[in-house]
Amino acid sequence: MVTDQTTLEFDTTAGPRDGSNDGIVRLVEVAVDSVGGGGAQTYTYAVPERLIDIEPGEPVLVEFGQRQALGIVLAEAGGAPGIEAKPIVDRVRADGPLLPPLSLALARFISDHYLAPRALVLRAMLPPDMLERLELVAERRPATVAPPADPVDRDLLDQLEAGPRAVRDLAAPDGRAGLVRRLRGMETRELVSLDWTLSGSGAGPRFGRWLEATDEGRAAAARLAAGERLAGRPLGPRQAAALAELSAAPRGPSDGLASPDLAGRHGSAALAGLVRRGLAAVEIRERPRRPLAARPPGLRGGRPARAPLTPAQRVAVGLAADAIAAGDPTPLLLDGVTGGGKTAIYVESIATCLERGRPALVLVPEISLALPLVDRLRADLAARVALVHSGLGAGERADEWRRIRAGDVDIVVGTRLAVLAPLADVGLIVVDEEHEAAYKSDRTPRLQARDVAIQLAGLAGAAVILGSATPAVDSVGRARAGDYRRVELPARPVGQAPVVELVDLRAELQEGNRSLISRRLGEALGALDTTAGEQAILVLNRRGTASVVLCRDCGHVQACAECGRPLVYHQAGMTLRCHHCGRAAPLASRCPSCGSPRIRYLGGGTERVEREVREGFPRLRVARLDRDIVERRGAAARVVDAFAGGDIDVLVGTGLVAKGLDIPNVTLVGVVSADVALNLPDERAAERTYQLLAQAVGRAGRGERTGTAVIQTYQPDHPAIQAVVRARPTAFYDAELELRARFGSPPFGRLIKLTVGLVDRDAAEAAARSMADRLRALARERALDVVVAGPAPAYIARRADRWRWNVVLRGSDPAALLDGRVDPPWSVDVDPESLL
Repeated sequence: MVTDQTTLEFDTTAGPRDGSNDGIVRLVEVAVDSVGGGGAQTYTYAVPERLIDIEPGEPVLVEFGQRQALGIVLAEAGGAPGIEAKPIVDRVRADGPLLPPLSLALARFISDHYLAPRALVLRAMLPPDMLERLELVAERRPATVAPPADPVDRDLLDQLEAGPRAVRDLAAPDGRAGLVRRLRGMETRELVSLDWTLSGSGAGPRFGRWLEATDEGRAAAARLAAGERLAGRPLGPRQAAALAELSAAPRGPSDGLASPDLAGRHGSAALAGLVRRGLAAVEIRERPRRPLAARPPGLRGGRPARAPLTPAQRVAVGLAADAIAAGDPTPLLLDGVTGGGKTAIYVESIATCLERGRPALVLVPEISLALPLVDRLRADLAARVALVHSGLGAGERADEWRRIRAGDVDIVVGTRLAVLAPLADVGLIVVDEEHEAAYKSDRTPRLQARDVAIQLAGLAGAAVILGSATPAVDSVGRARAGDYRRVELPARPVGQAPVVELVDLRAELQEGNRSLISRRLGEALGALDTTAGEQAILVLNRRGTASVVLCRDCGHVQACAECGRPLVYHQAGMTLRCHHCGRAAPLASRCPSCGSPRIRYLGGGTERVEREVREGFPRLRVARLDRDIVERRGAAARVVDAFAGGDIDVLVGTGLVAKGLDIPNVTLVGVVSADVALNLPDERAAERTYQLLAQAVGRAGRGERTGTAVIQTYQPDHPAIQAVVRARPTAFYDAELELRARFGSPPFGRLIKLTVGLVDRDAAEAAARSMADRLRALARERALDVVVAGPAPAYIARRADRWRWNVVLRGSDPAALLDGRVDPPWSVDVDPESLL
């Protein structure tokens, strides 16, 4: 966005610093961080001679229209000699380029492929709010000339005696504009330096006081340890204990102990006394925020250390090693049963990559899956691991970003955000559970992290491993076409495939069972041998307590005022909540339509399943893991750790619990309802259902005990369900690929979804029809092989008080019809995960 005018107005009268009108040495391409349409393209600016050393990736201050704005240099710009271009006003201090060349190249691809403004892509690659505020900072230079005669100048130098300060915080009689002119003059006389500096929330490092024992202090500690007395005033017990701890700490430029930690153990007065006596020294140092600092590095979830590989695993590791050595970005698809040993292949391949001196990037679809994988990597590899996901605090994300940019990590692990990490180089990229829809972003830039990772590998000359027990249909299609290498893992190294049982919920209803737990699943829960450590997972792809709140007299369903979608009852907090926009509403004691008190809650979600298990099986320790839990900071990690540690018997959750959990004691998996998303009007509905069921079933039987999976459904004959029950994935993929080929869907073609949202319903429909007609005419005019489908109302027809309509483009290159951009009020989703 355009930088805060309260900071930029300093220069509006003073103009650029002296010397900025010198010769132009070259032209550069700049992405301007501007709201509105201005940020949708890049601009050419001239580099003045005094800024000759500006590099790609550096932030700069530029004139943009009648304002000044922040920009990021992308590359050298072409253009004829003598081309007129505004000069860059100044550089912004950021300790070098914000992003390395590899990230800049990736940003260009994302912008071009997903039709996203380059400035928004670059902003997504930086810590949150880093670009929100720009400050002009003054710093006193070491005295090399006589003190100035002007008393105002001397007063300014006195104000800067304690260190750099924002110009807006300095007191001077000249006013803001005059203050900047005065400071510019002082800069010319080498009294001060002036720099534009990023000061957005979370942008700067955190500093703290660190203590280290001096030589005299270490000698004193040694004498005390030998039972000798110190000359002069003796040390008190707390001072002696603090000095002993300081002396035992390693000695080096980054060693010592944090003052707040020491003060908590020994008291701040004791530390102050040691400093006064010269036994300890204080240093101001960066105090990095580390998400993994308090997590023991040896956790492995009950799994043994690196076990011998199976023949299939050895083949995969060999192919990965060859690709790493050759810098071959051709994706390697690991396709095998759940529990087939994909993580072991990741670990061995990452070890090979690190031996070659190149870092690795590991992507996971959900935050809850990141920590188990991090634990495995830290236990098996002596490597520096950075963690990147949206659940971290702003300071933690900024500090991890700085570590990665500085090259101080060996492995980056994270959700889709991690594919944008500022890696200067990468030798191996692993995409775990590559089929997951969570890799697709739902906001601009609407990137697909798996596909972006493959492109990143091509830019970096890195190997790529795509792992999944239920690969995406388009990934299987590309493997069959020879675009991917494919290794199948047909059997589990440990354990065996579970026994899968099918329960027809229609028969349960006919027999009078209104519970969400069928009789068969109830029997299996009752037989769970908790004394032997047996555990169970119950999966329901819906959170909340009830799916619909309905009046039994008039049939009115309570719906979200924003989206028009039915509200879901949440017992925690006793509220109704919309699962699409997040809006909450109070419970109604009477029907809003007819006033009847006869309101009924139909269906059920994870909260209701959790309650039924607690009430029906009081001996079992039950916990829940769904999006509501994940949104609480640290809650998901606590639940997963407790379940892995055997402190929870039954884990109830949404699809989050159906993937990534590798717990040997899980002997029972229950799919409470297999039908939640099966009949949605979307071409991926059957694929998503098959993947959820297969992944859930695969959580059982990973240890020595035989596992059982119970699938409850109203549609027991559906092909997606039968493919899981009969363990026939090939037949399922054959049928799905045949359908995709018929309609030109991925991998046989590409899709783009255009959505318009307007307050007036008729206006939204008219805009959609006009867009569809215009694009059809353009396709005919240009003889493009693009099919324009629609318009059609979105599945969620009203959201955020706007009526939404979709137009879908199908073809080998539908983006060619859009000329590289889509203007508001339209939004564009390239390679959408859903057409709803």
